[in-house]
Amino acid sequence: MAEQDVEAQRDAIIAALRPVVDGIAATFGPVCEVVLHDYRRPEKSVVAVAGSVTGRAVGGAMSEIGMRVLARGDEADDELNYLTRTRNGQLVKSSTMVLRDSTGAVFGALCVNVDAGAVQQAHALLGALAGAGDAGQAPVTTFGNDIDSVVDAILDAHQVRQHQSWAGLDRAERLELFRSLDGHGVFAVRRAVEQVAARLGISRASAYSYLAQARATTDPASEGARP
Repeated sequence: MAEQDVEAQRDAIIAALRPVVDGIAATFGPVCEVVLHDYRRPEKSVVAVAGSVTGRAVGGAMSEIGMRVLARGDEADDELNYLTRTRNGQLVKSSTMVLRDSTGAVFGALCVNVDAGAVQQAHALLGALAGAGDAGQAPVTTFGNDIDSVVDAILDAHQVRQHQSWAGLDRAERLELFRSLDGHGVFAVRRAVEQVAARLGISRASAYSYLAQARATTDPASEGARP
């Protein structure tokens, strides 16, 4: 199939899903948010949104979850019924369903976010409606309308886990940082290398060098743990 035909097909799929976004959100009410992503423009991937659970807006960037899908490329699978927390502590229950064209290529996603905290507040009256499992273990996810804030949040999370600055890391730890960031899909985003370099206080050349080395070396432990 010609590339022009594939692009037209992708446009048609996006157009067909726009009313679905409104329909799902209207069905589940104010605790639900539905977001339609077109990954052909990662920095402004949100093309339709209904509801306001994470504060998304049309023209906004993908979240860390979207970056992870983008990093997996055509091997990405749907991620259904998972828990996460926004940076302000709000508990969100989500499903991310990838969009594929007729060639099988992933080019977007339809995401449903439910304010699980609001549902849990009604738990005493409605029993186990939330079905949320152990909410205390939900990872923190940044939902932002600009890609820079999402990349910054991922870097902040790595710094907290490592308990030290870039200067305090040895070579193996530095390579692991870049390998992990790459695995999260950070470097699939335009200008991300430059942003990471600025945050770490290193040159762009150094950042590109570490990224190349990280991609060239294989860490069996991290490969086995990667979903």
